[in-house]
Amino acid sequence: MRDAADLARFVAGRPAMLDRLATVAAHGPPHAWIGAGFLRNAVWDALTGRDPDAIPPADLDVVFHDAADASPERDAAAEAALSAAAPGLPWSVANQARMHARNGHAPYRDLAEALAHWPETATAVAARLGPRGVEILAPHGLEDLFALIARPTPAHRAQPAAMLARIAAKAWTTRWPALRLLAE
Repeated sequence: MRDAADLARFVAGRPAMLDRLATVAAHGPPHAWIGAGFLRNAVWDALTGRDPDAIPPADLDVVFHDAADASPERDAAAEAALSAAAPGLPWSVANQARMHARNGHAPYRDLAEALAHWPETATAVAARLGPRGVEILAPHGLEDLFALIARPTPAHRAQPAAMLARIAAKAWTTRWPALRLLAE
């Protein structure tokens, strides 16, 4: 894979991933995306010769940005709607318009800025099913994702130990031994 078009084709070619995006498009909040491990894990599994569908996701991070209604109740209602539409999947919905407060940042102006503040560059990626097919949002690009690199985003560079602890807790280097950790 080289670019967003390649990633979009990869996702579109995986029926389970495409089905999850279709569920979010039909039953999730307006303009919602699925990010984080949904893409990262599938790409890293494929790059290391694993079946991307073999290990079920720990969660499906559905994200959107709507400052007009950033209530946790809205997220819970969206999560319930997704669970009713596709039961048994680990939906996790979070309006990124309020995540700045949890992270101690200034308010994020849109979803791309919110994703840019996620812990690792390879995790700060999302996909959605739009009118022309699979769309990709990657504020830090896709190079680290495609190169099996875990690197903190600029918002987390001052605390590389937090990223390394997160990677250890999730056993990423066990699942992907070729993963390179670049804690700048």
